[in-house]
Amino acid sequence: MTIIMQGSIVFTRQLAMISAMLPGLLHSLTALLCLLPAALLVVRPVPARDHAFWAAGGLAFIGPALLALALVWGHWVTGFAPTLWVTLTAIIFTFGAASVLLAHMWRLLPLLMPYVVLMAVMATVWQQAQGHALPGTLPSGWLGLHILVGVGTYALLTLAAVAALASFLQERALKQKRRTRLTTQLPAMADAERLSTRLLMAGEAVLAIGLGSGMAVEWFERGRLLTLDHKTLLSLLAFFLIGLLLAAHRFVGMRGRIAARLILVAWLLLTLAYPGVKFVTDVLIS
Repeated sequence: MTIIMQGSIVFTRQLAMISAMLPGLLHSLTALLCLLPAALLVVRPVPARDHAFWAAGGLAFIGPALLALALVWGHWVTGFAPTLWVTLTAIIFTFGAASVLLAHMWRLLPLLMPYVVLMAVMATVWQQAQGHALPGTLPSGWLGLHILVGVGTYALLTLAAVAALASFLQERALKQKRRTRLTTQLPAMADAERLSTRLLMAGEAVLAIGLGSGMAVEWFERGRLLTLDHKTLLSLLAFFLIGLLLAAHRFVGMRGRIAARLILVAWLLLTLAYPGVKFVTDVLIS
């Protein structure tokens, strides 16, 4: 009888946990489904920046944006899942804005959407990793500015990395004299390199602002300008690597595979600094 009672208590607790998680899971799945029309655009015989492109892109933005807004409304939470939803929303928004301003940007969709969908899947799988609300100890606007700049930096560098990958794939296709369905949808190699350079310059400028706002946050919180934790070190490494890459491109004319690989390394450093650190602290260690 005691065993039965203990089993029923455990079952009741597990059922309560599942019931508490169910609304969040349904919201995450809904946001994830909103990405699918944009992801399926890559199977069209003739890609185009038409009404279907903008409609699917708008849905891909609205779904995650509403969920991200609901998660962080009124206070910023530090969890892995909210970070991913906010980050992928920023990536989609930046991609849409760049597709309006830059002629060949929209052609990066076949490379961008798999990564965005992967982020959404990870946020859905670990949607219980909500973290905790940050204390309101900073002057109004400082923390929001720092977070906004950090998310914008990662969005810009992600798009720069995608453009660099497109350039790498196009260069390989030219050398092998064999075009694939994927490479026919991507920008030409020269166009992809120009996109990558412009996005990298914008990302470096925003990252500099982010490092400055991060120092301000550290000063108001701890009375010092810099704390050399994993996130800060990786961000600084990415900043100096991007600076060297831009200088080499400007004065030496470095481009092609070497430049593309260095851009991907810089993107990997920021990935480890932002969602990577969140994954370790909120999923692996917690």
